[in-house]
Amino acid sequence: MAVNVARPGEARRGDAPPGEARPGRWAGRWVPWLVIGLWLVLAAVMVPLSGKLSSVTTDKAVDMLPASAESTRVAALEDSLPGGEDNTFVFVYRRAGGVSDADRATVQRHYDALVKRYPPKTAVSAGDEDDDDGGPATRVSTDGKAVMFTLDVSTAYGAAETLVGPVRDAAKDRPAGLELKVTGPAAIDGDMDAVFDGIDLQVFLTTVIVVTVLLILTYRSPVLWFVPLVVVGVAALTSMATVYLLVKGFGIVVNDQNSALLTILVFGVGTDYALLLIARYRETLHHHDNVRVAMIAALRGAAPAIIASAATVIAGLLCLLAADLNDISGLGPIGAAGILCALLAMLTLFPAVLVVLGRRIFWPAIPRFNTAPQDKPGLWARLGTAINRRRWIATLSSLGVLGVLCLGLTGNTGPLREQDQFLSPPESITGFTVLRQHFPELGGQPMTIYTRPTHQQQVIDVAKRTPGVAQVVAGETVAGWADISVFPTDAPDTPAEYDTIKRIRTAVHAVNGAQAIVGGPSAEHLDTEITTSRDEKVVIPLVLAVVLIVLGLLLRAIVAPLILMATVVVSFAAAFGGSVFVFDTILGFQGIDYSAPLLAFLFLVALGVDYNIFLTSRAREETVGLGTTAGMLKALNATGGVITSAGLVLAATFAVLVSLPLVMLVEVGFLVAFGVLLDALLVRSVLVPALTLLIGRRIWWPSHLSRPTTQPPKHQHTADEELALQH
Repeated sequence: MAVNVARPGEARRGDAPPGEARPGRWAGRWVPWLVIGLWLVLAAVMVPLSGKLSSVTTDKAVDMLPASAESTRVAALEDSLPGGEDNTFVFVYRRAGGVSDADRATVQRHYDALVKRYPPKTAVSAGDEDDDDGGPATRVSTDGKAVMFTLDVSTAYGAAETLVGPVRDAAKDRPAGLELKVTGPAAIDGDMDAVFDGIDLQVFLTTVIVVTVLLILTYRSPVLWFVPLVVVGVAALTSMATVYLLVKGFGIVVNDQNSALLTILVFGVGTDYALLLIARYRETLHHHDNVRVAMIAALRGAAPAIIASAATVIAGLLCLLAADLNDISGLGPIGAAGILCALLAMLTLFPAVLVVLGRRIFWPAIPRFNTAPQDKPGLWARLGTAINRRRWIATLSSLGVLGVLCLGLTGNTGPLREQDQFLSPPESITGFTVLRQHFPELGGQPMTIYTRPTHQQQVIDVAKRTPGVAQVVAGETVAGWADISVFPTDAPDTPAEYDTIKRIRTAVHAVNGAQAIVGGPSAEHLDTEITTSRDEKVVIPLVLAVVLIVLGLLLRAIVAPLILMATVVVSFAAAFGGSVFVFDTILGFQGIDYSAPLLAFLFLVALGVDYNIFLTSRAREETVGLGTTAGMLKALNATGGVITSAGLVLAATFAVLVSLPLVMLVEVGFLVAFGVLLDALLVRSVLVPALTLLIGRRIWWPSHLSRPTTQPPKHQHTADEELALQH
């Protein structure tokens, strides 16, 4: 057995190579314990606050609509006026053979009981109050098969989600064969809120289970998987507490959707960082006997790529602040806070815990000092050899696959209507269909017009003359504003109804002094669709510019960032096209949710470029000594396994959203998961290496690596020779 005795000028066992850190002040035994202690103090403060995040989440229309839209002003005015924020329910009774006198008496009895329990400001029908076919507040359909009435319930009795159940229960007692559907804006809101009820806990637990399984499969160790899981969990709880403090301190709006995305982001990105750091740490443990020195070396190698990755995602998320949609712009600071917490935890707490636990945490495959050959060839080395030998074939075949997937963009990419948002339509949605069948004259959902009382009749007259309007009903006058309901003839969320809304707005705005504004559910959807188109034109170029700048600073080149950005954009188009095919042809969705393309683009560009950052930053590092060809092949061999594992973990965390019963979340989850897999398994594994090998050293232009050297690097060989030497 060799004795570790160093000659003068030589390094002894456990010392760092020249130029690297040695165990000392920054690698002393007390530093990891200090870091852990600081995190324990931080956790003691932040973890209790994390549970309060759900108490400040909101799904009010004002907090989700476009900030500058006319329908947002209507919703805000409704909230500010006494009784303006009432919950409107619509009761639709139906008997296939026609309603009887006993059925009408039952409807009237239900109405009277509900009015007595929830005295509204007004309780009138959508039609004439003195309709001869029903009671003073009920309406019978022209085919005689349905009866309806509306009920406004003050928010003093509770929010829509708490009222919808009791309101439905109050009308359970009815004759056999008489069907009842409770619909209307409040019922739809209540059913939507029921979908999000407990979603934070469901997403958190499901994500923990998914990440646990993947970590166990990745490390095949009974203990190692537990460390990144615990640290990422701490990061997630800390991020939730941070967002809670941001809400309390700066008034940032958080809805249930963004709260769920926060959990997904932190777990997915944090686990990716853990996988990358552990892989580098395992390498350095073969070269350093001292675990603290090995960790410093690992951090020096992995931290720049991890920081660049986090900076890319944070910068991309902050670009959402330029969006006009409140829920989209709110995701910017929320997501950025989550990524920052994940970064800090994985670069401080995680390394400290690994150092304290020592090599034994890798049991049973413990990496031993100076016992393993470097870069053991395997699947990724063979893939690199194949790509190098057939560079054009690899490039063209990859682009061909992406091109075929892009053909899916010819499918149904139209906007998703609100009634198509549920995987299993609730009563409020099916009830709206029944209402439309038996009361076609009422058309879509009513529009709400607020105007000054002095001009109320003028606005009513103008609205009645507008093409596409079925009926106009005057409401109450409160606090200097008159409330008018306008019923369009066309079905909700259709181009024809949207055209009617536009005509109504043009007509009432022309009434001088009326100060009329038009809102309501369909108007909100129209404004959201218009604003989404605007936001995409603003946010997408911003994200591309920010990501390009980060790549340029990291790689100190121009050509490489442009190539990487182009591959990520093509990858997104392919992922979107493939997803549209699945949504349209296989799942039968009726369109794409307004937020899905923008959110998916942000996540796939910001997160997808991460894998290119991990690969190309390692390739640049290796290129300094080996040249571009051998450097890229060595980087692919060294990072292939860990990046693939990271891609699988990130895709699986976003796939958690597919388990939720809302089409929007299914679309975002599937699109991002599919895109991440496509980027990790094809774009990063084949296309980027193939393009790099084709372009050669010019890919690093204008850095010094792009210029030919007078003498080849010491270890520069052909690709096959380099791989042969690695055996």
